[in-house]
Formats: sequence, structure tokens, C-alpha cells
Amino acid sequence: MGGELRVPVLSLVTSLVSYGGRAYLAAVRERKQREWRRDRDRDRDLHRERERDPERRPVVVRQGPHAGRRASGWRPSTLGRPQRRRPSTLGHPQGRRPSALRRTLWTGAEVTVTLGVVLLLLVVHQLWWTNREARAGAERKVRALEHEWAATPSDGRGDGGEGSASDPAGDDTPGGSSGGEGAGSGSGGRTSADSTSVSRETPHWDQAYAVLTIPRLGLTVPVAEGVGKQNVLNKGYVGHYPATAQPGRPGNFALAGHRNTHGEPFRYINRLRKGDEVRVRTRGAEYTYVVDKTLAQTSARDGGVIAGVPRSEVVRGAGYSEPGYYITLTTCTPEYTSKYRLAVWGKLRSMRPR
Repeated sequence: MGGELRVPVLSLVTSLVSYGGRAYLAAVRERKQREWRRDRDRDRDLHRERERDPERRPVVVRQGPHAGRRASGWRPSTLGRPQRRRPSTLGHPQGRRPSALRRTLWTGAEVTVTLGVVLLLLVVHQLWWTNREARAGAERKVRALEHEWAATPSDGRGDGGEGSASDPAGDDTPGGSSGGEGAGSGSGGRTSADSTSVSRETPHWDQAYAVLTIPRLGLTVPVAEGVGKQNVLNKGYVGHYPATAQPGRPGNFALAGHRNTHGEPFRYINRLRKGDEVRVRTRGAEYTYVVDKTLAQTSARDGGVIAGVPRSEVVRGAGYSEPGYYITLTTCTPEYTSKYRLAVWGKLRSMRPR
């Protein structure tokens, strides 16, 4: 369903990167200042030594094969005086070496920046890379299904249920004015007077067997059996709830899809309006549903929205009370959370054999 990534993660990443950047710059600035003070003190000490003993390091030119080169490591005689050693900066009370606090700040800054970069990469992976990969895979699957169907044409009788939906005079219930069990072009009822029973094999678990098209959203995605994340939803597919009806059959053809990440096929289903078409293509037929109602928000455990006669168990009055030929699109809401569910309901208007 919807992406598990939470909105606070974005603000957390921003805060960590900002804090880490400031701490890192402060540590760099402190290190530069420390180096500058060390160089300044060294130059000052050397200047004082030269003032006290101008001939302490005279230039000596070597003779022989190394003529013209300064003798390295030569030290003038001290004439019996004890040699003065340059005072060590180790343990200096002014702390020319970085203090424990400075080392801690430096380490903390590095850890914070590293953690911020890792979280930023995680966000990029979730919001960009998973969408890119899932959409590409879904497009390939749609092309593969269409190629397979073209190579093995159907018998023209459809595969979704009990007839050809040839009677244009249905109403909003399966038992319309023609008295048949089915949906005509008016509502989704299908007449059975001239129908022929068609036996089709039930799709296997995780098998992609249909293509969903929503013209208003410019969406075309494969439909697979089941709503497992690993093998269906995270591939960018739309999943069919196994306990619900197949397309074109009496009952509720219920689907689920991610709203964010992994292709996010159902991200904008909240923009669907009454009368918008939702088409489902299978090997044997193309079914056209029409959007009728939208349930903006309900509990994630509201199983009534995908029942045979869809009706919310949480929101009073939302749904239907009569049997029919329905389609339900479900996803998570609000975006980037999985706390609630959004449902869009539609009715079957027509079926056209392929």
C-alpha cells in the first residue's frame, strides 16, 4: 500500500545535515586556528632565539664533491654551554594539542554528517530509485501481456463471467429491467438471456493477468493476483484482493496499489471524479467501469470497503446496499503514511470481447 516512509524523516534528515554541517565547519575552523596559532608561536620562538644568539645557525658551505651545499644537521659549538632544547608543546597548558572537548566535537560532527548522508541516500532511494525501477518493470510487464495476448487470441466470448453483456438496457442492479443477472451498458448489470458460460483458469498467486487503465490519470499498470508487497505491490503492480470478484463478474473487483514509492500507481486516485472511466483489459475482454463514489478516509481495518457489496464499517452511509458489479481502488492516506485508507468505487458499464 502506501510508502512506509514517514514525513518526519525528511525533517530529521534536514536537521541532521544542518547540525552536522555547522559542527563540521566549526571543527574545521578550530583546527585552522589551532594550526595558525602553532605556526605563529613557532615563528615567534625562532625570532626570539635569533635575537638572543644571532650566530646560532651560521651558513656553512661544504667542500669537496658537495661544494656549494649547506651542511645539513650542522650545529655550532656551544662553547661548553648546555644546549637548550626547544620546549615541547605536549601537555602545554594552553592546549596546542586538541582538547578532549574538541576531539569529541570533531568526532560528533563527522558521525552526524555521515548519518545525515546515509539518511539522505535512503530518502533518495525510496522516493526516486524505487519509483524508477518499479515503473520500468511495470511497463515491461504490460508490453509482455499485450504481446502474449496478441500471439494467442481469445475465442471472443470474454473471460470475466457469465456472458457477453450485449443488452444495453441494464440498470444499477444486477436484476435490472431485463431481469438478467449481469450488467449492461447503463450500470454495470449484465443480462444472461443470450449469455454463454465461459470457463477460465483462475490466475496463480502473484501472476499478472490483466491491465488497468485510468485515462484521467494517464495510468496503465498490470494487475496481479494477491496484494503481497514483495512480489506484487513493490514491483509497481496493482494487486487484486484474492477473496473478491474477478473483473466483469458479480460482486466487487477490489484492487490495491502503492500511493508513494515503488511506482506509486495510485498516488492520484483522489483526483478521480464521478463519471471517470476505469478500464480493465484481460485476455478475453475489456471491461469499462465508471467511477461513482469516493471514500476520502477510513480505517486501515475497514474490510467493508472491499466486501461483495462494498459498504464502510466505519463511516456511516458510505458505500452500497444492493448487489452489483463493482470495482474498488484502495490505497493509503495521507501521503507517506499507512495510517488510513482511501477508497474509490465504480460500477461496470460495459464489456467488449477481445
